[in-house]
Amino acid sequence: MHTIARIFAVLLSALALAGAFVAPAAAQTLKIMIPANPGGGWDQTGRNLAAAMQSAGLVKSVQFENKGGAAGTIGLAQFVNASKGDPNVLMIGGMVMIGGIHLSNSPVNLSMVTPIARLTSEYEVLVVPANSPFKTMADLVKAFKADPGKVSWGGGSAGGTDHILVGLIAKATGADSTKINYVPFKGGGEAIAAIVGGHVTAGVSGLGEFSEQIKGGRMRALAISSAQREEGIATLKEQGIDVELGNWRGVFGAPGISTAQRDALVKLVHDATLTPAWKATLEKLGWTGVFLGGDQYQAFLVEDTKRIAAIIDSLGIKKK
Repeated sequence: MHTIARIFAVLLSALALAGAFVAPAAAQTLKIMIPANPGGGWDQTGRNLAAAMQSAGLVKSVQFENKGGAAGTIGLAQFVNASKGDPNVLMIGGMVMIGGIHLSNSPVNLSMVTPIARLTSEYEVLVVPANSPFKTMADLVKAFKADPGKVSWGGGSAGGTDHILVGLIAKATGADSTKINYVPFKGGGEAIAAIVGGHVTAGVSGLGEFSEQIKGGRMRALAISSAQREEGIATLKEQGIDVELGNWRGVFGAPGISTAQRDALVKLVHDATLTPAWKATLEKLGWTGVFLGGDQYQAFLVEDTKRIAAIIDSLGIKKK
């Protein structure tokens, strides 16, 4: 029995060592880079993901850093330069960043970090201030077609999902997409203040970012970019504008981490998405869970980068 006990102890020790090699940063402090100012979709994603991890005891603590600007590429550059080989860091990103990288010919891109997981998809809502003279999407489109430059659109970073949606609406309605007056903001808080204050004609963002303002009567929702109505908001398609667009968000690991470290982070994030806290977040913010991890996520990124670049090029919104 003594020999068997010793063998069992050795086996347990070996398993513990193996576990230490591939274990996620769960027992550690996790650091999350949010390459946007507070209040927007990336900020909501990062903080709610961290809350889900902590609610289930997957991590002890989480530290955040917000670094907004240039469609997330300022934060991306810092993440690339400061985090190499660190298995305890994540960065939030998504479709907006791909568009911004292409639009600005950024020297940093997502091939420089480690894809961990796609998390959510969210449809875009088009809004005006509550006191706007534009009561319907048709009213707004009429003014937009008559003089595109006089209609200002407030949204996230240039080249991101919000900007792309305005371009697609221009293309679908016959407005001149090269004359779009698009006003980018670094965070959701700034965009909300500008829209509610009437500093822009209309606003574009994910439904989760504007939902409280719409329900509170400070914004009027004119349309949503989904296939079916959400929260009673009419779709673009049912209003004669043949456009549908969803905005995905995900997480990335540091450059230079091992496959085992990457897989551990994929498991950590996946486990977080199974928690009641995360499911409640999806319900509250109107997000759809579209989890895709590791190699599958990397393959998706390659294809989506091509797709978004083609859309931006076709709209003529990329500066020469």
